[in-house]
Amino acid sequence: MISRVILAVSLGAFVAAAHARPIRVALYQDSGAAGKGIPCVCTELGKSTDMTVQKVSGEQIRTGVLKDFDIVVFTGGSASLQATTLGKEGRANVKQFVENGGGYMGICAGAYLACNGFDWAVGVLDAKTVSPKWQRGEGIVRVELTADGQKLLGQTNNTFELKYENGPIITHGNGLLPEFKTLAVYRTEKAEHGSPVGAMVNSPAIVTSSCGKGRVVVISPHPEQSKGAESMIPAAIKWLAGKDRRMTTPRDS
Repeated sequence: MISRVILAVSLGAFVAAAHARPIRVALYQDSGAAGKGIPCVCTELGKSTDMTVQKVSGEQIRTGVLKDFDIVVFTGGSASLQATTLGKEGRANVKQFVENGGGYMGICAGAYLACNGFDWAVGVLDAKTVSPKWQRGEGIVRVELTADGQKLLGQTNNTFELKYENGPIITHGNGLLPEFKTLAVYRTEKAEHGSPVGAMVNSPAIVTSSCGKGRVVVISPHPEQSKGAESMIPAAIKWLAGKDRRMTTPRDS
């Protein structure tokens, strides 16, 4: 009887320790990651005492570093260059990491990198772009959060002016993965360089889904670089890590 009590206490202590451990975030910093995304994400996540952030390279991902993390984040820049730098093995490692229960956040270029509509990407989101003309322009656009988006991202307001830099305009993919859930939609657009006018308005700006046992959040614009919206990033990280169950994925519902 005493041994059972001791075992129960020990197990309880182990579980409590696991929950107390900070969320370990791997932030990709290598060729293809450019702009202010990395420093801005570091700043926002650094405000949370329950997260640690470590920058990782494509080579480290190829050699299995993600086993030591809970979440991997890919920020803006060039998705195709990120994919090339990761290489086939690195891309496969990212997908396997998510399938095994890890979380994936992709912002702008990292959002392109997530989609299974490109044969060069990591393929953790069932999505493709509505047009091959991706150079829509840069500037400020208006984004509206859904009710689910407000809950998951911890926002009381539902409308935000966000920085946009040619992020993907996506639609549902080939059905090989669970259907994504829309957390925010674009209400205004950029449509330069011959990109189709009207395709961006009312299209998904932020989505979530699942891939295997893991969770995915894909963000087309840049809340991490937009005043008043930065807190969306740590809120999404907590949800990806299962620390915030305010909203379930399509897999969980």
